[in-house]
Amino acid sequence: MPKNFTRADRVAQQIQRDIAELIRGELDHSKAKLITITDVEVTRDYSHAKIFYTFLGDTEGAKEIAAVLEHAKGFLRSRLSRGISLYKMPELHFEYDHSVENGVKLSNLIDKASGLPKAPDADD
Repeated sequence: MPKNFTRADRVAQQIQRDIAELIRGELDHSKAKLITITDVEVTRDYSHAKIFYTFLGDTEGAKEIAAVLEHAKGFLRSRLSRGISLYKMPELHFEYDHSVENGVKLSNLIDKASGLPKAPDADD
């Protein structure tokens, strides 16, 4: 069965790998290693890339990381352009991915409804 991946999908996957590596290795912040890139969506004309991330920390740390990523997106874009050959490197837009938190909350609700013990490290 053939895989129907578009070029935009392959570019998004490459950006996800490269951005994760750049954030861990190049970003000058103590909490940068706690960032996980969960997904990247690239527009068909490659002008914009929406980068979804999660952060293993508290709410204040997440706000700080959002500011750090916003400040560093020009640097990350220029470093990214060295590894990916595109006519135009997409503008980077970072968005916090709430799906992990929502999944834990839903899991706790299901556990509560079925009478199972609550999962550790979850907010109600």
